[in-house]
Amino acid sequence: MPQRKLGKTTPHRKAMFNNLLTDFFRHERLETTLPKAKELRPMAEKMITTAQKNDLSSRRKVLKRIKDKEIVQRLFDEIAPRFSDRPGGYTRILKMYPRRGDASEKAIIELVE
Repeated sequence: MPQRKLGKTTPHRKAMFNNLLTDFFRHERLETTLPKAKELRPMAEKMITTAQKNDLSSRRKVLKRIKDKEIVQRLFDEIAPRFSDRPGGYTRILKMYPRRGDASEKAIIELVE
């Protein structure tokens, strides 16, 4: 599946999504543009699925993307166990009003309760 470039270089895009993932798991909800939310969704769901295994290898895989150890601890201890009985679909994207100024589509991505 081709990845959206979003007008950024590869290192900038990777760093941006790592930061978005960290903030997403910190607040469990994120307001961003629709294309960024659509790209973030599979990354976040893979992180939760990986965290459900709860072993050293999966912790290291998650630490490659999320550098904040407190957030990784929270992902493994609080977030992943909540979805242990769910086979997937941990996030939802809600479309919002267009952004004032450039009219880009805004969206909220959040964890499903």
